[in-house]
Amino acid sequence: MAMVVSQRRENSGGSINKHLDASGKYVRYTAEQVEELERVYAETPKPSSLRRQQLVRECPILANIEPKQIKVWFQNRRCREKQRNESSRLQTVNHKLTAMNKLLMEENDRLQKQVSHLVYENGYIRQQLQSANGAVADGSCESVVTTPRQSLRDATNPAGLLAIAEETLAEFLSKATGTAVDWVQMPGMKPGPDSVGIFTISESSSGVAARACGLVGLEPPKIAEILKDRLSWFRDCRSLEVFTSLPTPNGGSIELLYSQMFAPTILAPARDLWTLRYTTLLENGSLVVCERSLSGTRAAPNAGGNFVRAEMLPSGYLIRSCDGGGSIIHIVDHLNLEALSVPEVLRPLYTSSKLVAQKMTIAALRYARQVAHETSGEEVYSLGRQPAVLRTFSQRLSRGFNDAVNGFSDAGWSVMSGDGADDVIISVNSTRNLNSPSSANNPFPVFGGILCAKASMLLRNVPSGVLVRFLREHRSEWADYNVDAYSAASIKSNSFAFPGMRPASFSSSQIIMPLGQTIENEETLEVIRIEGHSLSPEDAYMSRDIHLLQICSGTEEYSTGACAELIFAPINEMFPDDVPLLPSGFRIIPLDTKSAADIPDQLKAHRTLDLTSSLEVSQVTSQAPCGDTRSVLTIAFQFPFENNLQDSVATMARQYVRSVITSVQRVATAITPTGLFPNEGPKISSDTPEALTLAQWICYSYSYHIGADLLRAGALAGDRVLKHLWHHPDAILCCSIKATPVLIFANQAGLDMLETTLAALQDVSLDKIFDESGRKALCSDFAKIMQQGFAYLPAGICVSTMGRDVSYSQSVAWKVLAGDDQTVHCLSFSFVNWSFM
Repeated sequence: MAMVVSQRRENSGGSINKHLDASGKYVRYTAEQVEELERVYAETPKPSSLRRQQLVRECPILANIEPKQIKVWFQNRRCREKQRNESSRLQTVNHKLTAMNKLLMEENDRLQKQVSHLVYENGYIRQQLQSANGAVADGSCESVVTTPRQSLRDATNPAGLLAIAEETLAEFLSKATGTAVDWVQMPGMKPGPDSVGIFTISESSSGVAARACGLVGLEPPKIAEILKDRLSWFRDCRSLEVFTSLPTPNGGSIELLYSQMFAPTILAPARDLWTLRYTTLLENGSLVVCERSLSGTRAAPNAGGNFVRAEMLPSGYLIRSCDGGGSIIHIVDHLNLEALSVPEVLRPLYTSSKLVAQKMTIAALRYARQVAHETSGEEVYSLGRQPAVLRTFSQRLSRGFNDAVNGFSDAGWSVMSGDGADDVIISVNSTRNLNSPSSANNPFPVFGGILCAKASMLLRNVPSGVLVRFLREHRSEWADYNVDAYSAASIKSNSFAFPGMRPASFSSSQIIMPLGQTIENEETLEVIRIEGHSLSPEDAYMSRDIHLLQICSGTEEYSTGACAELIFAPINEMFPDDVPLLPSGFRIIPLDTKSAADIPDQLKAHRTLDLTSSLEVSQVTSQAPCGDTRSVLTIAFQFPFENNLQDSVATMARQYVRSVITSVQRVATAITPTGLFPNEGPKISSDTPEALTLAQWICYSYSYHIGADLLRAGALAGDRVLKHLWHHPDAILCCSIKATPVLIFANQAGLDMLETTLAALQDVSLDKIFDESGRKALCSDFAKIMQQGFAYLPAGICVSTMGRDVSYSQSVAWKVLAGDDQTVHCLSFSFVNWSFM
C-alpha cells in the first residue's frame, strides 16, 4: 500500500513532465524536451501533422518520441491552458459578484435608513397636523420637510476655505451613502451581475441630482486622477481652470475652479461654475473628491453674457479599495442649472435628473471603466491605433461639434446677417485656421476661415434612436455628396473645390468601416467611405472617394433620457493622429424623457427601424397609449472658405442646411409610430393606394395570372390580407410602370433584402437591384410579362442598397390589376429563398 501511495504521489508531482500517449501509457519527458515543446507551443499551439513530424526530425532531443505522443502532449497542453483561463475567468467573475453583492448590501442598508427617516418624517407631520386640529395650512408640510439653501460665506482665508471644505465633505457623504436625498432607481437601469452599477436619481430635491455606484478595475488614486480631469470625459465641459490650490493639514488639497459648459442647443445660453474642490483621505482609507459652488467670493470670474452662472450643490466621488483589486466608487452630481433662463419649451433639459445622470454621472463611471478596460489589454486595436487614440478622436469630434453649435465670441465666432429668414444661423470664424503647427507634414493651405450653418427644430413623437440610425444607414436620403465633397476636397487636394469643383458622381451606397466601440456599446467610432467616380477623362486616374470620420451614439430606441448624436468630419483616407477636424452632424435630445418601463412590451416588439409599425394591422396599434413626446433636434454643418468666397459659401451652406431640414422632416414624419395616433390610418407612400387595397390587388392578380394563391385561403379575409402579406417569407416588391421603374412598395422581407425602408424605397429604381445577368433576363421576359401577365425568372443575384449581394432561387413577376376596369397599376416581384451571400 505504501508503494502505491508513493507511486501516486510521484505521478501527481511529476505530471507536468508525464503524459498519456495514444495507447494509454505514460510518457516521461525531460526538462529539455518540455522546454523545446513549450517553445513550439508559444509559436503554434496546434501544429499540423507535418509540423510535428518536422519537429521530430529537426530536434535531436525529441528523436525518441513518436509524433502521436507529441500530438497528445499538445492536446494536454491546450487543455491545461484552457482550464487555467477558465479558472481565471471564474475568479474574475466571482470577484465582481462579491463586490457587487457588497455594494447591494450597502445600498440595502441605506434604503433601510431612508425608510426609517421617511417614517419619522411622516409621524412628525401627522403630529403637527393633529396639533393644529386638522387645519392644514398651505405650504405647512413643505416648510417641515424642506430646508432653505444656505449661501456660503465669503472665503478670504485658508481657514474659511477649510471650513467650507469640511462642510462640503459632510453634505456630500450624506448624499453618497446616507439619506440626505431621496434617491429612486433610475428607470431602465436595474442592478444585476452583468450591470455596470447602481444608478439612482432624485425627483424631489432642489435642482437636479443623480447618483451612481459601481466597480472599476483601477486603484483609487488613478480613478481620482481620471475623474478630476473633467475635460477628458465630460463632453459638455468646455474649459476647466484651477485658480488656487492649497494643501490641507490632513494631507489633502483645496482648489478653486472655474469651469464652462457648452449649451446643448443653439436656443439656450451656456453655463459656467465657480466651485471649491476638496480632495482628502478618510480615516477608513477611502479617497474623497467633493465639490460645491462658492457664492459671494469676490475673485469669481465673470464670463459676460455668453454664460449663465449655474450652481453646484455638494457633489463628488467616494472611492475605496476593493478586496481582490479594483475600487468601488460612489458618484454624486447635484446641480441647479437655472432653468428659468431658457425658453419654456427647453426647460425639461435643465430640470431632468435623467439627463444629468446620462451626461455626467453615468458618463463618468463608464469612462473610468473604459480606461480600466484599455489598461487591462483587453481592447482590440483598430487600424494600428491604440484605443486611447481612437477615444481622443471621438472627444475631438464631440468638442468640435459643441464649439460649432455654441459659437462663442471669445473663440472668434461671429454671426452673419441673414437673408430675412431666421431658420438657419450662419456663424463665421475668421481667426480659426486648420493649419497644425505641431504636424511635420502640414497638408492644409492657409484660407479665410470656417463657416457654420446651424439650426434647431422641435420634433414630436419621433424616437431619437430610430431617427439617428436612419440618418446613419441611409445617408443618401438627406446628404448631397457634392457638397460633402467640397469639404473633403479642401483636405484632399489642398485646393478649394467650390465653386469650381471637379465634376464627379457618387454612388448612393456607403461603406462603413468600424474603428471601435465603448465597452457598453453606447458609442461607435467608424470611417465612412462614399465611392465617387470622376466625370472628366483627365481625372479618371484620381480617386474621388469621400472619407468621413464619424461617431454615432444613443441609437438604442428606449435608452433612458439619453441624447442621440451623429457627428462626422471629412478626413483623408490615411488620416494622421493630429489631423484637423471640421465636425458636422445632428443631435437629438428628448424633452420628455420616457423610459423603456413606460412603454408596453407589445409596442416595443413591433417597433423597427423602418415603417413596419405603419403597416402593422393588429391590436397593438389600437391599444397603444396616445401620448405626445417631444425632442429638440440641432443641426450644424461646417465649411472652410477662402476670403473671396465667403458670401458664396454662406449661400450654399444656408441652402444645404435647409434641404437637410426638409429631408429630416420627411423622414421624421415617416418613422413616427402610428401607435401614438390610434385614430389615424396606416401611413404609406403617397404614390401608392391604401396599403390594404394594394395588398388585395397583389394577391388577386397573382391568383388571376398564375392560378395559385399567394397567401393561404384563411388569410384573405378582410384586413388580415395586409398583415399576412407583410409577414410573407418571400421578398415581395412592387414597381411603377414608367420609363424608369421605381419601387413603390415592399413587404418586411423585401425591405430586409434591400436593406432599406419604405421612406427610402421610392429612390430605388428597379434596374439597381438586379445584377447584369438579372437585368438581361428581365428585359428578355418583359414583353412576356406584359402579354400573358406573368413570367418565371431564373435564379440569380440582386444587390441591396448597401451594396451587398443577395442570391435567390427563383423570381416570379406579374402584373397587378387595379379596380373593376382591370387596368395595370404596377408590376410585382416575388423573390423565393433569398439570402445574403
